[in-house]
Amino acid sequence: MILFGKDGKVAMIDLVDRRYLVDAVNKVVNSIPITDIHTHLYSECFGSLLLYGIDELLTYHYLVSEAMRHIEMGYDSFYSMGKAQQAECIWDTLFVRKTPLSESARSVITIFNRLGLDVNIKNLNYYRDYFESRTLSAHIDHVLEVAGIKCVVMTNDPLDKAEHAVWENGYKKDNRFKAALRVDRLLNNWEEAVLLLRGIGYKVDSDLSEGTIDEIKRFLLEWIEKMDALYCGVSVTPNFTFFDGTIGARIIEECILPVCRLKNIPFTLMIGVKRQVNPDLRLAGDSVGKAEIKELERLCLKYTKNKFLVTILSLENQHELVITARKFRNLMVFGCWWFLNSPALIDFITRIRLEWLGTSFIAQHSDCRVLEQLISKWVHSRTVISEVLVNKYSELYDMGYQVTEEQIQKDASNIFGENFWSFLNKTL
Repeated sequence: MILFGKDGKVAMIDLVDRRYLVDAVNKVVNSIPITDIHTHLYSECFGSLLLYGIDELLTYHYLVSEAMRHIEMGYDSFYSMGKAQQAECIWDTLFVRKTPLSESARSVITIFNRLGLDVNIKNLNYYRDYFESRTLSAHIDHVLEVAGIKCVVMTNDPLDKAEHAVWENGYKKDNRFKAALRVDRLLNNWEEAVLLLRGIGYKVDSDLSEGTIDEIKRFLLEWIEKMDALYCGVSVTPNFTFFDGTIGARIIEECILPVCRLKNIPFTLMIGVKRQVNPDLRLAGDSVGKAEIKELERLCLKYTKNKFLVTILSLENQHELVITARKFRNLMVFGCWWFLNSPALIDFITRIRLEWLGTSFIAQHSDCRVLEQLISKWVHSRTVISEVLVNKYSELYDMGYQVTEEQIQKDASNIFGENFWSFLNKTL
């Protein structure tokens, strides 16, 4: 039996029949406006940096590495082709000659379906015609609406020349696209970063003198304020250490953490990527490795006044990460990143997080590089997470516990975005 309030919403679920619980949870989860806390998307004013459309979807590096398992041509031959030709090659390989069963391929089918396209047409030009018929502004609006997105957080690097030019001369604020300051170049390629920092007016040297430390902090402060960045983030290898005295470790301790404390924003760590295990695959050549959680424990313990948003790439790290989050309230776990973004793993990871953290985590982020991926990644994630929530509410039901829609709404809102804003001590 379902009891309805005066406003027509479910007031209480008396779970005599579990179908009512499924319906209520699905209704709530599928209507929650999403805060996507980490993407590689850009707002319209960034021009060609915003990737969208069928050719970008098909040449996404997930599909490139999958298709190259079947294509006999050499890597260099594939990359020497134009993007349209690469897309046609991947389309023929994975969608015409093969069944799109992988998560990456199925995602394209989901996008077609949710955009109202016929998913059984094998002529790639049919889909190209659709995307070419859309104006970019209208297309962005439509994709965000279909995906149920309230806002996305970009990945912003002012040391990138093309992006820097937009921030200085062409930036137009769009409240649906929030900024995050990415510092990978500072930490992973300091010699290049020195030249780039000098090029935009910062007086730095390669040996991290006191003056250079001050200039790095000035760079961070100025760009956090200029972008209104929600956090400062970096992707690091599985064996990255924060306490070995290297240039990267020193920049974190002497520059990034003090600035993040001052601005009261999190330092976001994405840990576990092994770069270029197959260089011939280029962007598609990165892999995954198991990280040392003890480094994160030391960081959270030493810097209790800092906030850390953390996602880790290896499945083997997930249980240890969850238990670490139980010990440090300055640590917020988020998302199923990159190679973990598949239904079976989202299911497993969400379950262990709920079982050990309650709802004190951020269930998912898309990590999208192509606009339309917002649709498939959130459709798939909502479906899996909804099923996990139904299971957990059912376990309470077995003990005679009654669940209200208000509880379901609050729980879903927290793990799909409100925990992020609370951790930042901000409101959208």
